[in-house]
Amino acid sequence: MSAQLPPCPASLKAIQHYLKTAAEHDGRDQVVSYWCRLYALQTGLKIDRKSDDSKSFLVGLMDWLETQKKAQADNEAITHELAAQAHIENYALKLFLYADSQDRAANFGKNVVKAFYTAGMLFDVLTTFGELSEEVVQNRKYAKWKAAYIHNCLKNGETPLPGPLTEEGEPHDGLLNEEGNPTPGGSAFQEDYGEAAGNTEFGFVQPQKPAAGFEAPSPPASNTYVPPTTPSYPGGFIPYHPSPSAAVTPNDGINLQPSFENYNPTGGVSGGSSSEGGVKLDAAQVTKAQKYCKWAGSALNYDDISTAITNLQKALRLLQTGQDD
Repeated sequence: MSAQLPPCPASLKAIQHYLKTAAEHDGRDQVVSYWCRLYALQTGLKIDRKSDDSKSFLVGLMDWLETQKKAQADNEAITHELAAQAHIENYALKLFLYADSQDRAANFGKNVVKAFYTAGMLFDVLTTFGELSEEVVQNRKYAKWKAAYIHNCLKNGETPLPGPLTEEGEPHDGLLNEEGNPTPGGSAFQEDYGEAAGNTEFGFVQPQKPAAGFEAPSPPASNTYVPPTTPSYPGGFIPYHPSPSAAVTPNDGINLQPSFENYNPTGGVSGGSSSEGGVKLDAAQVTKAQKYCKWAGSALNYDDISTAITNLQKALRLLQTGQDD
């Protein structure tokens, strides 16, 4: 469902690109559009929740989220954070792997910039579910830096260098600000890219129905990304374990934050349980098995049968033996 919202006020300019990403996915992936707007809401509340324009916009955004949540009540990736995390994580990884493979093959273009930049924003959205792992933080910074770097090279008529540029250190070259967002030439990148983001010439669809010239690869079966060549930056992509994120509650008497059901990933298991083979499983092991099952379900959303089978096998092995690969 497309969101009919008032214009985003100038004070909330920082969330505009998350809103644009959400709008691009309204007809393609409602899970992505929903969580991008929720992230935009949470960020907007931290920036400006007192001005009239901001209040009006954020209330409208909150209303859309509540309506969408009710309409998608049977969609686990919207109602349950663990399923949502797996969905967003897999989607961001597909974009990241596509962009990285194209970049390393010296196939530069707006599609690659778009994929890197969107992956970076979706890694931001993952903070909704808890603190990011170091691997995800590095992938996020690399994706944003690469988007800015390739964009600048193409804009200046230069040929980008494929892959990481240095073996050690952080490859920023002044292209990222302290928050890790692209800022070449002030806001030039974001303004240029904001215009480009709405261009269907290189808009994205879900990976199982790729647009011409875009074919995102399936995530590796091990859920771990290892770059094919040295140097090794960006680091491996390892799914992280989210910690509960604190809800943002306004102090001005207006409830701008939608309510969300508390999801207990352990399914009420606190003292451990026993498998059929008599193996004693603690709560952490049960939670990990549940995550493998969630990742399997998410992989099936992308018709990625091999990854689904691998994750189900890992869940079964963990439940039967208590051992995790």
